[in-house]
Amino acid sequence: MTISLDGEGLSCEQVEAVARDGAPVEVAARGIERARAAHRVALEVAAQRPVYGVTTGVGANRTVPVGAGDVLDHGLRVLRSHAGGAGPPLDRAGVRAMLVVRLNQLAAGGSGVDPALLEVLEGALNRGLTPRVSRYGAIGTADLTALASTALCILGERPWEGGSMPAHAFGPTDALAFISSNAATVGEAALASQDLRRLLQAALVVAALSFVAVQGSQEPYAAAVHESRRHPGQIAVAARMRELLRTRAARPARRVQDPFGLRALPQVHGAALDGLADLERVLGVEMNSAGENPLVDVRTHDVLHNGNFHAAYLALALDKARAALFQTAALSVARLSGLADPANTGLRPFLADGPEPSSGVTILEYVAHSALADLRHQAAPATLGSAVLASGLENHASFSAQAAWRTTEALAPYEIVLACELLAAVRALRLQGVTLGPGPLRDAYELAGAAMEPSTEDRPLEGDLSAAIRLLPDLARGPSRSG
Repeated sequence: MTISLDGEGLSCEQVEAVARDGAPVEVAARGIERARAAHRVALEVAAQRPVYGVTTGVGANRTVPVGAGDVLDHGLRVLRSHAGGAGPPLDRAGVRAMLVVRLNQLAAGGSGVDPALLEVLEGALNRGLTPRVSRYGAIGTADLTALASTALCILGERPWEGGSMPAHAFGPTDALAFISSNAATVGEAALASQDLRRLLQAALVVAALSFVAVQGSQEPYAAAVHESRRHPGQIAVAARMRELLRTRAARPARRVQDPFGLRALPQVHGAALDGLADLERVLGVEMNSAGENPLVDVRTHDVLHNGNFHAAYLALALDKARAALFQTAALSVARLSGLADPANTGLRPFLADGPEPSSGVTILEYVAHSALADLRHQAAPATLGSAVLASGLENHASFSAQAAWRTTEALAPYEIVLACELLAAVRALRLQGVTLGPGPLRDAYELAGAAMEPSTEDRPLEGDLSAAIRLLPDLARGPSRSG
């Protein structure tokens, strides 16, 4: 399905469809018209008074005027000098996410670029072309190096990856206007948010399997409990657990009160869902805004110098999401420890099944804690840093780019933590001979059981862990999932 970009309605789901699935895009007519109107105003205002980056230098050179006949060459120098990133290249999906986000932002109006640039970006996306973009160069005050590198491809000074297209010249108001955006960071964060949503959905299925294995109490998920404390994520988690456990094995609860891994699941995992919702809200604003400096305001026929390039909102939302993710990952590790305890399962220690003394799934706790240690490091807030650049003019930074990378990097250890819990829960249920009634939980159990080795004797578990990781998206997409 073609994704229509109008500067107003782009979603994280659509970013993923374009970036990973190759969905085609088209710029809506109203997006082109907004860009055209802003372009006219930018040209007219720049002919009458100083406009940053067009008739002046940039950064510490903001007070240095550009000669009347040097505007075009000045724009080229800005692009060439800022295309200086370093480090490994971003993957293709991440770069395509950047392109679709920037294209949609330009369709929102306010940048002042020639509307022909929107058609160029549309063509690049639909032809599958990407620039080579290096990881390092952004600190949360616009992804200057990434977008400048893209601009050099558009100009024909650098090759596109994946093919070619005719070069396109930049006009007098295009250069700084094109790169004044956090589109690469927003694109990275949008993809990470999609992956995170799937993992948080899968985690509840895994937790429900653990619940059955340890004969948990459903009282902590009662609607009345959560109606008394109305956090949206908490309410959603409890409702999803009630739904999943509707067809559980009919066994009484082993304890009056369960350990926190199950009893506090709605409160802890709910906070992760709310953190993700906050991140998605911020991303919705960022990818559908004319967050430009300077901003071309067509209504007042003016150009306004401002701080909309600063990504504090996004950086803080990303930091919050990772901190909440660590909390719920730690709860998964706690449930894993509970599965290894005979007092919870009625089975042998560490779910062993073989000659005494067999080790069973002992090693899974080590693996899970190792992954959790990495996740703890990645959950450290990027926003505790700052920077002073450009001779003291640019004296603050959000480090949203670093927050976005850490969010992507936090996904793999979280997958491992969940895979360890899933493997242990499935083994416990096998050893107990539990039969689940029809429903999504039985579907998940059968899917996991089919993917894992049936033997419960001591053996290497790497293959089972890899299979469990691959299963997580399928568990998230299972029937009757909650939003």
